[in-house]
Amino acid sequence: MSVDERGVSAPAVRATARRILPPPVTGQELVLVGVIVVLWVLLGLFTPAFLSAGSIRPLLVSVAPIALIGVGMTFIIITAGIDVSVGGAIMLCAVVTAKSLVDFDLALPLAIALSIGLGLLLGLLNGVLIAYGRVHAIIITFGTANIFQFLALRVFGSSTVNGIPGTFDVFGRGEAGRTFGVPHSFLITIVIVAVAWWYLRHTSGGRNLFAIGGNAQAARLAGIAVQPRILAAYALTGALVGLAACFFIAAGTSTLDQAVGSGRELAVIAAVVIGGTSILGGRGSVIGTLLGAILVQTVTSGVTQLGWPSQLANLFVGVFIIIAVGTDLLRQRARKAS
Repeated sequence: MSVDERGVSAPAVRATARRILPPPVTGQELVLVGVIVVLWVLLGLFTPAFLSAGSIRPLLVSVAPIALIGVGMTFIIITAGIDVSVGGAIMLCAVVTAKSLVDFDLALPLAIALSIGLGLLLGLLNGVLIAYGRVHAIIITFGTANIFQFLALRVFGSSTVNGIPGTFDVFGRGEAGRTFGVPHSFLITIVIVAVAWWYLRHTSGGRNLFAIGGNAQAARLAGIAVQPRILAAYALTGALVGLAACFFIAAGTSTLDQAVGSGRELAVIAAVVIGGTSILGGRGSVIGTLLGAILVQTVTSGVTQLGWPSQLANLFVGVFIIIAVGTDLLRQRARKAS
């Protein structure tokens, strides 16, 4: 049996390493699952149509782009950053892609590549300015949000984009967009969430993101390339925004209007924070983000089906955010006091 310089056997070292890994599913994620189950049961009792396939499928289609962008946003917030420009980026990617579909009838792979490529460029712009410009993320992304919206409105030209072909039907429109009744956009999101979960939990790159969020200066002194990793987080988010823009186009009709992307940055941030990612950085979970997105869309859908004023959805989501942030702050104080 091999031993290290301290006389500890290799199996013991491996066992210790396994023990210090965070649990695959956290307590907060289990709480979220419980809350979602209770909400679904209550909504099923008061509005039986909620649990029908005709109601669940649109809910999953709505969850997919929010959770997808939320994966990138989780990476960003783990590093103690934030990106409030994703709504404007969605609008710009969606309108450019939709216009290209109408004018050039792009094939599916080219259309997806165009949207993801444009989103990647927008994310890189944010990342370069934040990582190397040393300006706070909320200031940069608030500024770029307005730039992206301006550019998108110029492309719209004060009119909707009409006659969009069914190129993206595979992502969720009709039978072609489903496998075993589940929208392809949601299945793709699940796969990306699984890959991101593995990356954060089992790779040095993922652990470095947590270190940067915990203390960027200490991470830099430990030899972690802080700026490139921050840049990569924003670039990843931009690419996911580009893919999510395809989902938004697929979820709609043959017409795209200027409301696409409006307010989506708030829904994404709400999903991430409710999912247990600390707004202070250093802690987060993409599984929690997926559950947070399901919770947010469940509340929105439930309020609509119950016939309540739509403003109540924002109220309930706001309450969930306050509870999540308050719990996180109390946890941080308890950790510092111990």
